Amino acid sequence: MKVSLIDIRKYFGDVRANDGITLHLDPGRIYGLLGENGAGKSTLMKVLSGYHQQTAGTIELDGQPAAFDSPAEALRRGVGMIYQDPLDVPSMRVLDNYLLGRDSQLALNKQIGETELLANAARLGFNIDIRAYIDTLTLGERQQLEMLRMLAFGAQVFILDEPTTGISSDQKESLFQSLRKLAHEEGKTVILVSHKLSEVQELCDHVMVLRRGKLVGEADIPCPTDTLVRMMFEDIPPQQERISRVQDAVGLSVENVSFEDDRLAVKDIHLDLHAGEVFGLAGLEGSGQRLLLQVCAGFIKAQQGRLVLHGEDVSDYSYHRMREAGVAYLPAGRLEEGLIAGLSVMEHVALSDPQPTFTINWAHYEAETAERIARYQVVGQPQTPVDALSGGNQQRTLFALLRPDVKLILLEHPTRGLDVRSAEWIWQLMFGRVARGAMILFMSADLDELVARSDRIAAFSGGRMSRVVEAEKTTAEELGHLIGGEV
Repeated sequence: MKVSLIDIRKYFGDVRANDGITLHLDPGRIYGLLGENGAGKSTLMKVLSGYHQQTAGTIELDGQPAAFDSPAEALRRGVGMIYQDPLDVPSMRVLDNYLLGRDSQLALNKQIGETELLANAARLGFNIDIRAYIDTLTLGERQQLEMLRMLAFGAQVFILDEPTTGISSDQKESLFQSLRKLAHEEGKTVILVSHKLSEVQELCDHVMVLRRGKLVGEADIPCPTDTLVRMMFEDIPPQQERISRVQDAVGLSVENVSFEDDRLAVKDIHLDLHAGEVFGLAGLEGSGQRLLLQVCAGFIKAQQGRLVLHGEDVSDYSYHRMREAGVAYLPAGRLEEGLIAGLSVMEHVALSDPQPTFTINWAHYEAETAERIARYQVVGQPQTPVDALSGGNQQRTLFALLRPDVKLILLEHPTRGLDVRSAEWIWQLMFGRVARGAMILFMSADLDELVARSDRIAAFSGGRMSRVVEAEKTTAEELGHLIGGEV
């Protein structure tokens, strides 16, 4: 399906998220849509997929004007989008999610649905348990299910928004193979929204670059990476040298701790985290590293062992007591776990105040929020609802809510969805806290990030933690072997 976006404009009040963008996309090709956070990439694709209605401009499909009132209408016309957080129902099984919205009958025909689902999965090379519950799947498997649903609805245009964030390298390779098949063998139009230049170079045929809501350039792939970076940022953002701030004093001791959830048991974890240290956790999703962060945050109670924070036994502390003790937890699910949809940035600042008062001084919080927005470079206003922010700006908002006296920062995929300049800037802010004695324990699917940002690293595989390695003496390849279970 040939897609044309003609002079698309999308305004949110005074913010011009898309400001006169024209693109022409041919079937049978994979397109990369690049741009720094807040450039307008996701907004443009949400216009194309019916999530937003454009302020002005025209969408054409195969030369005919098209207008969508909803994503469901767009999908019926052949345009589907997979968002950063898949739109599924965690409490339901895979097959039931696959059949959602297919027809208006009260009883779904599961036999036909199962046959069709298995056939489409084989078509794309996916291996998925159709009777599993969604909340037992990895993010990569949930994305696969979304792609299969779009196929079932007859999608001709596949839009994927930052699809490789938080998935394993094997799942990424499977995803890329399926996208090549859809585009190059079946003639679909594929659009990859990303900030990862290496992935765009690996997968795409053509790239389009947005900056501040405008189209600033296009290029066929392969293309020199420096050329793409300059189109995105106007210059090449340097990565500052990492200076270790590790002190002798042990700030957090995890002493032979064991814990579990419904799917995984993790046994006998021991590590000491020093003041001023950045400790990285590698591993495939669901291997145990997220559970460790949740234990340290007070969400999950250890079944044995103990946690000691600056000499104080905090093993039985709740999440709220851990916060009072100086522990901050930033989850990967921004809106699901970190922020509250419908509330403004200013209301989040008020809620995060460690010393709330009976009455709310809104003038004070408006000024405080404006200062944090400026300091953390959030593209928004104090009154902006957090769910109206881009994914990258939601991430910046989470960091802006950190208390100044935090002792231990627990991070899940801290630069998820951030472009290279934003990621560098966030890490420099974190290193500033580390220089003042704070500790960081973080997990990331990006092995290069773990090596570049950590002092020490451990890998999780099937609930077991590997030996601890010095970041400056290891490589992403070695981490890959540790993730695979090598000793």
